[in-house]
Amino acid sequence: MSIIKADKESIAQAAQIIKLGGLVAFPTETVYGLGADGLNPIAVAKIFEAKKRPAFNPLILHIAKKEALMELAELADQRIDLLIKKFWPGPLTLVLPKKRIVPDIVTSGNPTVAIRMPNHPVALQLIEASGTPIAAPSANRFGHLSPTEAKHVKKYIGPKVDIILDGGKCSVGVESTIIQFHENELYLLRPGGLAKEEIEKEIGKIKIGKSAKNKPTAPGQLPFHYSPNTTLRFYSDKLLDKKKKIGVLFFEQNKLNFPFASVKVLSKKGDLREAAANLFSHLHDLEKENLDLILVEPIENKGLGRAIMDRLKKASSRWNKATRVQ
Repeated sequence: MSIIKADKESIAQAAQIIKLGGLVAFPTETVYGLGADGLNPIAVAKIFEAKKRPAFNPLILHIAKKEALMELAELADQRIDLLIKKFWPGPLTLVLPKKRIVPDIVTSGNPTVAIRMPNHPVALQLIEASGTPIAAPSANRFGHLSPTEAKHVKKYIGPKVDIILDGGKCSVGVESTIIQFHENELYLLRPGGLAKEEIEKEIGKIKIGKSAKNKPTAPGQLPFHYSPNTTLRFYSDKLLDKKKKIGVLFFEQNKLNFPFASVKVLSKKGDLREAAANLFSHLHDLEKENLDLILVEPIENKGLGRAIMDRLKKASSRWNKATRVQ
């Protein structure tokens, strides 16, 4: 499948594919999504097949207007309204009690549905033109690196997609933050492109949800994910071996006197937004270099650093025999 620049004509073409039950890869501010008509169970099934995604792992429905949310879910708390007014469109997903119109395949049988409004003109125009909420996980093979450029989509699942809309590099670079309202409490299910601290400024403290191995209520709750094909570990002196071809991912600068085969820096300014935007693209580049090992520097677990560390921990867990689930 060739990559097509996103413009009025190609978006209209992609919307027609959605209406006919096909698959469209499209940009959002977080990562590229693999989209299908979220109210068409057969179309949604194609997403699971293309990604080789487990059927127990639910999807996010993407909408372009708040009115669509009212058709899909129950709003049971004024704090939800506050979050929508402040952070939509944007990298925030809300998990709410679903209405009957939402197919069970989207929610993996859960009584809740994950919904967000992306902050990207191509995504919003595509949803509007399609006339339906678009179910869309990241446009990659399940468990592998998330795509932040159209070329990443083509690399992983190109032949399985009807059209890939190129809207440039994703500005946020990590998936959305996921919040669930449950029994009068709000839980953080997945850290992402909106910092927990920013949310708490609006609605007060939120609790941390637990990871779910067998029955997640939202994407990103599994203990493994986001992994390159090259072994990835957090940095340790014990792992340095001059006989191996080692790449390294630093947060701000290279602090080590070691002959690394490749060095990537997330943000020379120490800016967490820039670091998040560069995370997956740098890992894609390291994956291409035929390395024996990728080492990553841990960063402080606050703000967007929490989302970065979440992705790195889950990426490294693929190579930890104690936690491997694949």
